[in-house]
Amino acid sequence: MNIAQNLVEKAKKIKLLILDVDGVMTDNRLFYSDDGIEYKSFNTRDGHGMVLLQKSQVDIGIITGRKSQLVTNRMNDLKVKHVFQGVPDKLPTFLKLVDDLQLDLDEIAYIGDDILDLPILLRIGLSVTPLDGDNEVKTRVDYISKFNGGQGCVREVCEIIMRSQGTWQQHMDFFLRDLS
Repeated sequence: MNIAQNLVEKAKKIKLLILDVDGVMTDNRLFYSDDGIEYKSFNTRDGHGMVLLQKSQVDIGIITGRKSQLVTNRMNDLKVKHVFQGVPDKLPTFLKLVDDLQLDLDEIAYIGDDILDLPILLRIGLSVTPLDGDNEVKTRVDYISKFNGGQGCVREVCEIIMRSQGTWQQHMDFFLRDLS
């Protein structure tokens, strides 16, 4: 993976990755059964990237406008500690989390896909949108993923952070340990 030097410099500082859910962790589609049960599809590689990033001592959180038991279940599976759902105005929640964790804004990365994410994206150290993110967002972020939401953009950003911080290789060494 070839990472631009300016992106590496920003990613080296990251201690917290915050994610939107719909359009970032999912493909932005919602499915409902006749009984009103909601379904979402999450990318397993995105989830594995999140697990590896947390093992690399980078914390993860989500701030999403919708509220869903599916998201609660998925975040529990991934052991994500900072989960904020049903938050239409994300900025106050974001600022409180930053204050609670005593982080500098340049130590935070955020992946968002829509204009309601801009108040956060414009304040932080590393701002990212999926390839299919809103055009207004694309013109204002540090990086546009090579992948659409729900199709690998979270994994890509997790890898960029780990490679920039020098922790990616230890994960590769672990998975390849029995091949030598």
